[in-house]
Amino acid sequence: MTRILAALLLPCLASPISADARQVVPVGRFSEGSLDDWSTRSFSGETRYRLVQDPERNIEVLEASASGGASGRFTEVEIDLEETPFLNWSWKVTRIFPGLDELQKNGDDFPARIYVVVKRGFLDLTSISLNYVWASSHAAASVWTSPYTDQVRLMAVDSGTEELGEWVVHKRDLRADLRRVFGEDIDRIDTVALMTDADDHGGEARSFYGDIWFSAN
Repeated sequence: MTRILAALLLPCLASPISADARQVVPVGRFSEGSLDDWSTRSFSGETRYRLVQDPERNIEVLEASASGGASGRFTEVEIDLEETPFLNWSWKVTRIFPGLDELQKNGDDFPARIYVVVKRGFLDLTSISLNYVWASSHAAASVWTSPYTDQVRLMAVDSGTEELGEWVVHKRDLRADLRRVFGEDIDRIDTVALMTDADDHGGEARSFYGDIWFSAN
């Protein structure tokens, strides 16, 4: 969404983070009961985010509940993709949005998404964003342009009801994915965000996010 990209590009102090000796950069430490450095951006209504205990994993995770609204959590963090190109996360989705046309603005809702922003240009007006989503209609591995702006690309890493209600673990070569969808080699990103949104079609969703980190392999 245009509003998503614009909101995340508001002026903010960002500090570079280097990989430690194990070449791991933690970004979301939800299992430690921490939401430090994660801020909120509201777009239309609110998604409720809270840390809860997951009985299956016996750790804390981030619960996201949306009812016809959309707000996201984001952290300003500069990641060197030459050192740590792999984005790692897990999520659990409990319902999808059947019948949506995700190519249209009124269908641009996803029960779970994790995305990154590459800041560019004067006032970041030419910045770009890649969204990894759990799609309701698009098949897994599909890639398409946001109906709001061609500066945002979406990639379905999960789709439909398969594995619904289960924890799904992902490791993506973010640098390779950025090269694939934007056709250029990008060596850093500036923002990591997540969102469960249902504002465009007025639906409901309840999803969960595990820890998020970058790694060398």
